[in-house]
Amino acid sequence: MLRTISQSFKVGVEKYLPNAFIFALLLTLIVLAMGMIMTGESFFGMVEHWYNGFWGFLAFTTQMILIIITGYALVKAPLVQRWVQKGATIPKTQKSAIIITMIVAALGGYLSWGLGFVLGTLFAMEVARNVQTADFRILIAAAYTATIAILPISITLTAPLLVNTPQHSLEEKIGLIPLTETILSPTMLFVALVGLAAVIFAYIKMMPKSDEVVPFYRNDEIAASLEASPVTVGETPTIADRLDNSKVLNYLIVAIGAIWLFMYFSKSGFNLDLNILNFGFIILGLALHGSPKSYISAITSAMPSAGGIALQFPFYAGIMGMMIGSGLIVMISNGIVAISNEFTFPFFSLLSASIVNIFVPSAGGQWQIQGPIMVEAAQTMGIPVSAAINTVSIGDLVTNLLQPFFVLPALGLSGLSLKDIWGYCLVSLIILFVIAVVGVTFIPMIF
Repeated sequence: MLRTISQSFKVGVEKYLPNAFIFALLLTLIVLAMGMIMTGESFFGMVEHWYNGFWGFLAFTTQMILIIITGYALVKAPLVQRWVQKGATIPKTQKSAIIITMIVAALGGYLSWGLGFVLGTLFAMEVARNVQTADFRILIAAAYTATIAILPISITLTAPLLVNTPQHSLEEKIGLIPLTETILSPTMLFVALVGLAAVIFAYIKMMPKSDEVVPFYRNDEIAASLEASPVTVGETPTIADRLDNSKVLNYLIVAIGAIWLFMYFSKSGFNLDLNILNFGFIILGLALHGSPKSYISAITSAMPSAGGIALQFPFYAGIMGMMIGSGLIVMISNGIVAISNEFTFPFFSLLSASIVNIFVPSAGGQWQIQGPIMVEAAQTMGIPVSAAINTVSIGDLVTNLLQPFFVLPALGLSGLSLKDIWGYCLVSLIILFVIAVVGVTFIPMIF
């Protein structure tokens, strides 16, 4: 049944879904119209909000581009590549390929959502190369879905880390909320672990039949580019050649970077943010490639994969600018709160976060705007503040299977289009949303 449903979604998506960039453009026009109709903002006011927000993701855009290219270069380092290739030879059938790919992606996502997206995609590509009976598209979708599914308990989940950090924006109102009440709570554990098991089962059931399988087809082998160019026999290497391939220069920089990482983790503990993750990727990548020239080759090979992010993220920042400037986020959140009671609040908070995430696909930005509203509502109803934190976090995650913002890295790396995987993602969205509703509504009653 799930395979039939996913194929129905797939047919509809192939017929009606445009390019991911067109999705961003259409969403821009929809939000512009919503702001004018629902908040009474003028057309020119909405245009101003759009431009004011247009460059709001510049830092985040750069971080995401670096996540892709440094993660790609890291996985393509000879040592890591051997590990990935060895792991990718374990599955022999389409079913085992899906299961192992989803487990690897989930493990990466647990450590860091950025790592999960990159490692999961690259591992799925390697598995697809080895298992020609496995559908390439479903493996990429499965890796992305598994990362999303595990994120409620990821040690890099945004809102729980923010509210457990001294001097966060709501500290005077709610204090510090320990992780035992958020990512380590029974609710989040249930949603993540049951959700992951459910989507693995769903992907097995959605497997294309043998005559429908599309095997790996992207010809992007870059093994030669990852190796330093050999010096022609009989020629004396120039100073430039020696510097390009200098292990001494390479490992001096690696040593300095390693010292900083040791200082950081000694002071802050295992607190991964995007900057630290990218820095670690760069230093580790340099160390594993062994020379500047080899690392530069890998980075250059990865750059085309980041094109979609560089183009589309500013448009999503503009959408976020309109949502904030016009007051649409506050209006949606307050409307949801107004119809909630003690029992229904978790569901409606989850629902509102899911809706807002379609327009504001930034966990940190969404929490800063929507979080205070939900926290205030929870305190008014006598509900633990953690319920607001957890429901907003889960709601933000689930609709990432609908909103193509975070799937762009996977599409860029794999060379697929959104319509290739969206049918599978929509089925997963429905499954994870149902599990999330059960988790946030009933699990707190049991524990």
